[in-house]
Amino acid sequence: MELGLKGRGVIVAASSQGMGRAAAELFAREGAQVAMCARTEKTLQEAASQIRSETGAEIYAEPLDVTDGPAVQRFVEQVSKRFGRLDVCVTNAGGPPAKNFLSVSADEWRKAVDLNFLSVVHLAKAVIPYMQRHRWGRIITITSISVKQPIDDLVMSNAVRAAVVGLVKSLSNEFGKDGILVNNVAPGYTATERLQELAGTRALAAGVPIEQIYQRWAAETPVKRLADPKEVADVILWLASERASYITGQTLLVDGGIYRGL
Repeated sequence: MELGLKGRGVIVAASSQGMGRAAAELFAREGAQVAMCARTEKTLQEAASQIRSETGAEIYAEPLDVTDGPAVQRFVEQVSKRFGRLDVCVTNAGGPPAKNFLSVSADEWRKAVDLNFLSVVHLAKAVIPYMQRHRWGRIITITSISVKQPIDDLVMSNAVRAAVVGLVKSLSNEFGKDGILVNNVAPGYTATERLQELAGTRALAAGVPIEQIYQRWAAETPVKRLADPKEVADVILWLASERASYITGQTLLVDGGIYRGL
């Protein structure tokens, strides 16, 4: 299937590992120019080098803290200068720690808002003017199934990521006239480093092996397994493509059917 992504300028945030890395690789395989960013330079450069070697694509990688608004603006400007255009932005960031409500401090709430909400604001504000110039753009946020179905012990993620969905809908309404489509991808239990951390926390609290937690999650999912990050990345690519040209303001669940609502 021709996705129309060849030559597109693409930013994928938090792309040194997990779903972000998988998305960056798939964009590169489609012939896009890909800008990768993450906080840890070593793992970022290693991921960029491997993708560059395997795909032959143009990859630009720079360490970035997506909670730093001015730094995000500078990064986007550099990417635009290098690629000549910006067409797709995939916003992504690690989730806040697993805690129950009464144990969360006010400072932890502020950090969660900075990481999972304001990072999207920073990236969107920086890339939209470039997309408006060409009257074509795709902004895709990665959140979690928690925006539809709260997850136990993830109260910060449950609350803050839901705000991202409100932002996605608002941006889709405001910028649809400019040819900019804004959508959200909400993964279920996916085999990433983030899920490993959560499984460790759950296993420690329950006094059981971590493998038992993974087995429990798989059993709760109708397809009886966890997702591979590339399965989420496939959906991101489709939403970024010409094949999804009439879809905006939506949250697409990639959850193996675990969401119980209609």
